[in-house]
Amino acid sequence: MAEADNIVTLQSFRDKCEPVFLFSVNGKIIAKIIGANAPLVNQKIINLIDEERKIEAGEMVRPQYHEITFVDSDAEDGEESPYESAEQLYSIAIIKPDAVIARKSLEIKKKILEAGFVIEIEDKRVLTEQQVRDFYSQIADQPDFEDFVLFMTNGLSHILVISQGNEEQPAWEETEPNPETETKVDEDHHHEVAPPTLRKEKRYSLQEYLERQHISQLCDIEDSIANVNKFIDMFFPDFKSVKNLKLEKILALLRPDLFQEKKENVLGIIHDEGFKILMQRPIVLSEEEAQTLCKEYENEDYFENLIKKMTSGPSLALVLLRDNCLQHWKELIGPSSVEKAKTSLPESLCVQFAVEGLPINQLYGSDSLETAEKEIRYFFPPQQTLALIKPHVTQEQREEILKYIKEAGFEITQMKEMLLNEEAADKIYSKIKTKDFYKDVLEVLSEGLSLVMILTKWNAVSDWRRLMGPVDPDEAKLLSPDSIRAQFGTSVLKNAVHGSSNIHEAMETINQMFEVLVPENPEGN
Repeated sequence: MAEADNIVTLQSFRDKCEPVFLFSVNGKIIAKIIGANAPLVNQKIINLIDEERKIEAGEMVRPQYHEITFVDSDAEDGEESPYESAEQLYSIAIIKPDAVIARKSLEIKKKILEAGFVIEIEDKRVLTEQQVRDFYSQIADQPDFEDFVLFMTNGLSHILVISQGNEEQPAWEETEPNPETETKVDEDHHHEVAPPTLRKEKRYSLQEYLERQHISQLCDIEDSIANVNKFIDMFFPDFKSVKNLKLEKILALLRPDLFQEKKENVLGIIHDEGFKILMQRPIVLSEEEAQTLCKEYENEDYFENLIKKMTSGPSLALVLLRDNCLQHWKELIGPSSVEKAKTSLPESLCVQFAVEGLPINQLYGSDSLETAEKEIRYFFPPQQTLALIKPHVTQEQREEILKYIKEAGFEITQMKEMLLNEEAADKIYSKIKTKDFYKDVLEVLSEGLSLVMILTKWNAVSDWRRLMGPVDPDEAKLLSPDSIRAQFGTSVLKNAVHGSSNIHEAMETINQMFEVLVPENPEGN
């Protein structure tokens, strides 16, 4: 057998192909083995030869055609790769900072999904220098690599773990005539009969697909199995456990009577059942909103009375997160009417918290994930605020602060690292630029690079100010010891973070600092 490394025309395929072994008996393919794990391939060949000997001797019946895939050629004998299987292969994609700034992330993700791939998990973050060096080690000898590292660590990247999806339904196809099937003549009627069209299905790799879509320069792909496993561990250490969960978000509602009388009881049950309350707010429903949420009861005699009850005082709207959240909430609260619940689910919350004179479930939940998304955006419209991490914060502290931000439910919509000169600082600190101490602020900001961010969340402005804590770190340690300034601030000037005071100031500053951007959720501002 020729050495592939010595064949010039095959060198471009090095590390990009895997062998396929076909086994044929009397012209019929009986097995296919994919992969280069030599010990396993050798053993399978021995097994097939032994099976064929037994078949010829009449000792066993020939089994059906079978296909075996060895996905990790570097694994030890009998050792399974922690992520890969014959059915599932992953790639890591990094959408670069310039693409994120240009708002190309949504377009790239949309194209990936349209092609039949599945985005298993994703995150926005500023890559560390070591992460960039590890991921791009194959180009480390290029003369401009240090500039590239600086570019990749100075802005927000989008990291995706992508699986192949369902290969039985390729997302793109090529239709070709069958070369073995020529146009034939119907001998009885003496006219040409067109052969049936042969559809040749071809699935390209993710890299090939992005190149065909002319967006590969915005998104870098790693699909080597060994490297992908390493980078999944680096970027998403909990990936394996998270992937097995079906985390879902839904809207839940406690109707006015229940909210006023038994709120704490219900919230305790929600917590005990493993739900996480991401957001909550009391809200007095308008008549139109109440009619929409109670539409299933509109033909009942008590509908008018129900609407009066629903608009008589505040309801409590909740955003719940849990594994299989939609189904679990439905089973927990029970049917929509008390009568049905008493028959089918007497232990449900519907029965437990029934209100006399109103025969409906006092708890509401989204009826589908699509509805949930719309309801959450309606009752918790996203808001944006500007946030700043100051230069004196170390890289390790910065990463801790970013973790605080994500755990508080904020989405980092946009981010850039920059040196805030006086002109840029004036845009952020416009309210205090006439104060005597402003020159001290400018001096602190000139000490190094600041991280400027757009944070998105319902009630983002006030929630960010609450997470920051009081301006003076010493005061923060007393009044809000878990706040960012209490944890990382050292003085009033070096208090780690800054944020907009109100929504008007936030939008004005965001437009000035990120003036080339168009908000992804303009209706939420």
